[in-house]
Amino acid sequence: MIERKIIIGLITSTEYLQQIRNIWDIQLLESATAKRLAGWVWEYFEKYNRAPGKEIESIFYAKIKSSKISKDIAEEIEEDILPSLSEEYTNEAFNLNYLLDSTTKYFTERRLTMHHEQIQALLSGGELEEAERTACEYKPVANASKTDLDLSSEVVLDRIDKAFATTSQGLIEYPGHLGEFWNSQFIRGGFVALMAAEKRGKTFWLMDLSLRACKHKKNVAFFQAGDMTEDQQLKRFCVYLAQKSDKEKYCAEHWASEKDCVHNQRNNCDKKERECNFGIFEEKSEKELRAGVHMSELIDAFKSNKEYSPCYNCAEYKTHHWGVPWVQKIPEVTPLTAKEAKGVISKFFIEHQRHFKLSTHANGTLTIKEIKAILSVWEKQDGFTPDVIVIDYADLLEDNTKEFRHKQNEIWKGLRGISQERHCLVITATQADAQSYEQDTLKLKNFSEDKRKYAHVTAMYGLNQDKHDREKKIGLMRINEIVIREGDFSNSNEVTVLQDLSRGRPFLGSYW
Repeated sequence: MIERKIIIGLITSTEYLQQIRNIWDIQLLESATAKRLAGWVWEYFEKYNRAPGKEIESIFYAKIKSSKISKDIAEEIEEDILPSLSEEYTNEAFNLNYLLDSTTKYFTERRLTMHHEQIQALLSGGELEEAERTACEYKPVANASKTDLDLSSEVVLDRIDKAFATTSQGLIEYPGHLGEFWNSQFIRGGFVALMAAEKRGKTFWLMDLSLRACKHKKNVAFFQAGDMTEDQQLKRFCVYLAQKSDKEKYCAEHWASEKDCVHNQRNNCDKKERECNFGIFEEKSEKELRAGVHMSELIDAFKSNKEYSPCYNCAEYKTHHWGVPWVQKIPEVTPLTAKEAKGVISKFFIEHQRHFKLSTHANGTLTIKEIKAILSVWEKQDGFTPDVIVIDYADLLEDNTKEFRHKQNEIWKGLRGISQERHCLVITATQADAQSYEQDTLKLKNFSEDKRKYAHVTAMYGLNQDKHDREKKIGLMRINEIVIREGDFSNSNEVTVLQDLSRGRPFLGSYW
């Protein structure tokens, strides 16, 4: 499996070829097919200084005509290797750093194995002195992705390009104001956490993040650490994709939030692109509409003004804090059946060949060591390397450290290590402290157990709703910054999100 990934890397990535050059030894490959393909790639690279990409097909057919290739090798390349390239061509999240690490490790193992076999052969032949000399001549494989860097050498210039490209490559994207608010944190090597009081929808958000990543062809590993059973988790995914519940009480006609502009509702907008020509809350202040209106008022206004249309068309809406809630009527549906659920799962995952692994564990049994072991098994057996790893959620993980506060620190340090070792994005959630139930907005002081959590994350966000449930009834949630490692941050920086959890959707839209 690793040789297959090496070949795919050689064919599709010029940067991989450039960085692997200093450790490359074709004799370290076991497969005859891999050796042949690698030879063609390096021949092409030496001539054109780039990876062949799709041109490998024309190279293959040209080689068949001009040289003797066994039928078995030709069939393996044509039926197994070439078809798999199409997915790699469209994979925007090529995990270069992890493949470099994996290649270095594999070449080290192969060189040691071959060196051992050579010594054993000499010993078996009675050539003791030659075996001893050979043993002393072993040279270790260099590291393709070096941990050291000489800033006075020109090599650093290439590494700067790589650093800027890596830190700007988003793995998860949200539209609108929420996207502007946090998309930049969902990158390779990132470790992002959501903090919330109990029953604030942490699992819904982790699901939304994971499925949004999967939709954009990212490999996703989702670890359920004990908050839900596998059946419960799987059903949640089905509800999310179908956008309707399996429970009858959540399938009735109901109201859901929709975004609008405060100037539209107050009728003090005269822009030509405005959707509506009258207001519905002309007597209310901007502050009341943004933070004081109740669901009952919105429903009454909807029923009394059936011609009213929400509006957020103008360019100023995108940059100003003009967003306010409006409502829409969601019609009654029949509860989700197992047959429908299989249909949405098949359409989303199987038909589009999206790769998503779900690993479910009993509460208090999943450890960082176990997560690493499972990831290694998936890689060896299925060739699955995740771009995004989601843990629902970190507070449920176990560690051998006796003192609970130190245990939490070790867990969070371990999660950060996974994001660095595997060059992937790790996302999790954590419970806020008891005082958070009496607050409308989470702050730095609301950590639970150990504030050192903040030291390990690259970003942490708070999920907020007012303590009187006004926002919950409308279908609003405010997400604010708790910690951002790079750049300025403030607990008062927040974005409002529209949601409808009865349809499994924590995100319908957002506004400032």
